[in-house]
Amino acid sequence: MVGQYNSHSQAPAAWRYSGDQLKRWRAKADVSREQLASAANYSPETIASMERGVRRPTPRVLDVADELCGAQGLLSAGKQFVNREKFPARAQDFMEREREATSLWWYEVSLVPGLLQTKAYARALIDNRTPPLDEETVEERITARLERQAILNRQKPTVGLSFVLFEAVLRVPQVDVEQLRRLLEVSRFRNVVVQVLPFERAIPAALEGAMVLLETRDHERFAFAEGAFVSEMSADPGVVSRVTERLSMIRTQALAPDESARFIERMVDSRE
Repeated sequence: MVGQYNSHSQAPAAWRYSGDQLKRWRAKADVSREQLASAANYSPETIASMERGVRRPTPRVLDVADELCGAQGLLSAGKQFVNREKFPARAQDFMEREREATSLWWYEVSLVPGLLQTKAYARALIDNRTPPLDEETVEERITARLERQAILNRQKPTVGLSFVLFEAVLRVPQVDVEQLRRLLEVSRFRNVVVQVLPFERAIPAALEGAMVLLETRDHERFAFAEGAFVSEMSADPGVVSRVTERLSMIRTQALAPDESARFIERMVDSRE
């Protein structure tokens, strides 16, 4: 999840509209980009990105610009709309489907899935993005990620969640004892299965990247894959079938849930 968009993804319309209004009001009031940047404590380059809609116009920038440009609240009014975009455009469709899911299979090759992350782990990832995010966006992204975890305890409809984590996920420094214990805690939920795929059991399909398969209450099935720069969600039966086959193969190679719990427990014991 990033706070700036590349040429292959479309920024939210609210960002682009607010950025355009920001530029128009600034020009009308004869306020330079440098003046606005100094008053809002941002770089001129960041302000330029906001005006192009590539970066989210933050509440602070909109409030400062509103006062400097004499917009009488018209720029500040945009805050409620840009703040609704909690996730990048390339992930928003998936987040919508995730909220509707009744079944979810998730395989991760390098990161702890967002639904299982502790606040500290989420911060370590989100606060170290390149290019860096502003502080407000970091806090909003962390809050949004933790809010997604309500699905773990959802009662109506109950969702069945199955996670397989490649061993490499657990070996990076960001995965501390707290995060390992969180995995153990969640694995005890009645509707959650957590499995570990050890290095020695890796098959080619397990090295091709993360993948998610979900089914909604309307029995629609979607496959989702997220990369560093491009994400893709598909309802194409052929794609869903291939992802289902790969996930099934990976699950059969992974340790059983009780073995996986013991694997993680040994990691905890070795760090204490």
